Amino acid sequence: MKHALIGGIGNILLGDDGVGPYVVRLLDAWYRFAENVEIADLGTPALDLTQRIAGLDCVILVDSISSDDAPGTILLYGKSEIVCQTPSPRLDPHSPALSECLMAAEMLGCSPKNVLLVGIVGKSYEPGDPLSNVVRESVGEAVNAILGELKRLDFDFEKRVAAKPPNIWWDNAEVENVAPC
Repeated sequence: MKHALIGGIGNILLGDDGVGPYVVRLLDAWYRFAENVEIADLGTPALDLTQRIAGLDCVILVDSISSDDAPGTILLYGKSEIVCQTPSPRLDPHSPALSECLMAAEMLGCSPKNVLLVGIVGKSYEPGDPLSNVVRESVGEAVNAILGELKRLDFDFEKRVAAKPPNIWWDNAEVENVAPC
């Protein structure tokens, strides 16, 4: 049986950096996934991410990214686009190390077959700030990208008849305005 991981990456205490955990908690509240699909708030993983992704068929990660594009823009990156990026200097042992982890898994012969990074261009990274409105408004599009990839790879999921409240304790905004299209 093939297995997938949908992981949210980011620090919930730094404004838009917390969009990854925000998105995966919404997914968990709004959808029911087959047993072979894991939904996880990965926080700010470092090289230990290699162990989480090793041997999986599908890895979909959601993270805030820096780009010249407008805040809230969704950019999708496949495995080849991620590993061709020169790893940037790591500021601390908890800085995300996605390209390094994918390269390590490849060298170990256990790289995930399908990788998708759903990048959401952030606006504000100030400590204690909530998600910016423009990033919050893009969450529905990010959810659609994730569900589209799962559907493309034949992973099962269904919309919950009665969505459970998402466990997004760090954000006071109403989530009804961010539903997927």
